Amino acid sequence: MKGLKRIVPALLLVLAVSSVAYASEAGGAHGLNWKDFLFRVVNFILFAGIIWKFAGSKIVDTLSGRRKNIETQLVDLAERREEAEKQLAEVETSIANIKQEREAIVAEFQAQGEKLKASIIEEANQSAEKILAQAKLSADQERRAAVKQVRAEVAELVVEAAEELLTKKLNAKEQTKLIDDSLKRVVLN
Repeated sequence: MKGLKRIVPALLLVLAVSSVAYASEAGGAHGLNWKDFLFRVVNFILFAGIIWKFAGSKIVDTLSGRRKNIETQLVDLAERREEAEKQLAEVETSIANIKQEREAIVAEFQAQGEKLKASIIEEANQSAEKILAQAKLSADQERRAAVKQVRAEVAELVVEAAEELLTKKLNAKEQTKLIDDSLKRVVLN
């Protein structure tokens, strides 16, 4: 029924156009041959009726199938559009997330850099403490060695000074007596 509502106006339009075309064909006569016109209209209606009888359902099916196809394509296009909008939103979100991720990565690298810096400073401090301790130990050992050496030199100087003093103060008799006493002590021990 829906198809019939569309076909009737189309038929009327065809009749109107064909009457104008027929009138212009008359070749200057201003009158309309109604008998011929009526014959053509009846002929057209019969022809359209026959076509409608045998192919009307196919025409309607084709037109409705085409309509359904177009509706399906429109729905499909709407779905594609929605999907594209979703993907666009995801891309925009990921772009925003990329900025956040970049900031997070930069912050993480800065934190790692600070940790590495602190670790290097700590290792340097420990190395400096070890070197300082070794330097103190070395300086202490050198000081002890120097004190020993100075003591030995002082002892030698004291012995030399004592020998000189004794040689000046002791005469030959006292030297002999001192040597004898020393020998007796050595022998007794």
